[in-house]
Amino acid sequence: MFWWKPRSWNRPVNLTSYVMITKEEVKKVAKLARLGLTEKEIVKYQKELSAILGYFEKLKEIDVSGVEPMSHSVRVENVMRVDVASEKRKAKSAQLTELMPETKNGYLKVKSILNGH
Repeated sequence: MFWWKPRSWNRPVNLTSYVMITKEEVKKVAKLARLGLTEKEIVKYQKELSAILGYFEKLKEIDVSGVEPMSHSVRVENVMRVDVASEKRKAKSAQLTELMPETKNGYLKVKSILNGH
């Protein structure tokens, strides 16, 4: 019997009622992650991954009816500003454009620094 106790809970979760991950599945995940595992490590990760999935199975049993879904524990809103160029910035941009030897449609032409072109 394998018991796992999350730190934040007072009662342990019995994982024997949940399906264990097979050794082949652990090997497949290890191969995808390009990890070389010993047989001892495969057994260890089989138990640990099964415990994690068992924890999620336990969470499925919680009644969340009436609880509003959320994506963050604290309500967060982006503070946006109006995206408008100020007259001061427009004047500065015009000054810089006039100083450039070559421009086209408001863009500045500069020497290439990549590939030696």
